[in-house]
Amino acid sequence: MILKERETGEGLLVAVCDDDVLGETFETGEMSFTVTEEFYGGDEADEDEVVHSLNRADVANIVGTDAVALAVEAGFVNEANVLELDSTRHAQFLRM
Repeated sequence: MILKERETGEGLLVAVCDDDVLGETFETGEMSFTVTEEFYGGDEADEDEVVHSLNRADVANIVGTDAVALAVEAGFVNEANVLELDSTRHAQFLRM
């Protein structure tokens, strides 16, 4: 997985994606979603590193079958809130 962290005015923003979706565009109906290098490009990370980062996140964007499955399994995202985008999945969370 690819992991990117950045501090924002609202706290820690974490972006995670599967390696194979970076740079890809997914379309479902009228929605088009591109996994850009600018937003999601970061460092290779294993599952433990991703979970550690998501634990600290105030906001997270997660794309890819494996990354979203990890977020669901670790309890960050409810399966009912996951979006199916063409051949991949997308989820977000916000801590308040």
